Amino acid sequence: MRKLISTASFLVLVGILYASGCDHSSTQSGLTKVTLQADWYPQPEHGGYYNALVRGYYKDEGLDVTIQPGGPYVGVEQQVASGSAQFGMAGSDTTLEAVSDGQPVVAVMATLQRNPQGIMVRKDSPIQTFADLNGHAVALKAGEAWFQYIEKKYQLSKVREVPAMMNVANFVADPQYIQQAFATSEPFFAHQAGVETRILLISDAGYNPYRAVITTQSYVQQHPDVVSKFVRASIKGWREYLNDPVAAHAEIAKLNPALNPEWMRYTWQQLRDGHFVAGDDPSGAQLGQMDPKRWATMYEQLVDLKVIVKPIDPATAYTLQFLQGH
Repeated sequence: MRKLISTASFLVLVGILYASGCDHSSTQSGLTKVTLQADWYPQPEHGGYYNALVRGYYKDEGLDVTIQPGGPYVGVEQQVASGSAQFGMAGSDTTLEAVSDGQPVVAVMATLQRNPQGIMVRKDSPIQTFADLNGHAVALKAGEAWFQYIEKKYQLSKVREVPAMMNVANFVADPQYIQQAFATSEPFFAHQAGVETRILLISDAGYNPYRAVITTQSYVQQHPDVVSKFVRASIKGWREYLNDPVAAHAEIAKLNPALNPEWMRYTWQQLRDGHFVAGDDPSGAQLGQMDPKRWATMYEQLVDLKVIVKPIDPATAYTLQFLQGH
C-alpha cells in the first residue's frame, strides 16, 4: 500500500530508510531473526507491526524482527519468494497473481479486512457512483486491476485515464479533478487545503482484496513455529494499536520524517472508525482472519479480467492454519 509523500521526502527516504530498516545491531542471543518486507515506507497503515515491535510482542515470542521499508520499486512477492525476506506485506489479489506466475508465496494472515482504495471526488461533485465516471478523466496509476474491474462492472467506455500524481495539488486546483486515493490518506491533505471530499470505495463495488502477510510455502513447512509466533505477535500488535497508537507512531515518525502527527492521527482514526483493520464485527474477532470465499471471489474476478491467465487453485495462495484461536 503506497502512501502520499512529497518529492523531497521521497528522495530523503530513498537514501536513509533502507539503512535504518536493516539494522540488526540490537539482536539478542537466542532470538530468531526474521525480516518483514513492507510494501511502502513506514506509515500508520503498518502500525500494528510497529506496535508489536516497539512493545516487545515479537521479542516475547522469541523473534528479532526487522521491518524493511518498501517503495515504488520494491516487489514484495519477489523479495519473499527469493528469500530476501521471510515475510512480506501484500494484497490477496497480487498474491494470487504471484502464485499463478509460479512464485511459491502463501498468505498467512490478513491485516486489512476492508480495502481503503477508492476514487476521490469533491464533496459537492455530481459524481455519486462509479457509473457516473463515464465521460470524465480520472488520474490513475496505469494497469490497476481494481480499476479494470470498475470499468467492466459499470461499463465505463468513456473514461479517460491520466497519470496519477503523488500529491493532491491538481485536485485542489481543479474542482473537476478526479483521482485515485486511499480513504486513509489523501482526504486529509485535501482538507488541509480547504477542500472537502468523498471517497468511492472499491470494496463497496465488490472488489475487496485483503491486505495480508505472505511467506513462502517452504518456510511454512520448515518453520511453522516461527510463522505461528509471528502471526500471534502481529495480531496482538494490531489489536493494541487500534486502542493506543502512540508508541507505534513515535517509532514510525523517527523512521519516516515525511509524516506529521496530525496525518498519522487521521490515518489511525480512519483505519479504526472505517473498520478497515478489524472488519465489521465489533468484537474484533475478524482481526487477522481470512475467508476462503473472499479468496475464491477475488480469484474469479482476476480470471474474468484476464489478469490471471494460468489457472490455479486459489486455496494454494493462503493458509488458515495459523489463525485458529485468534
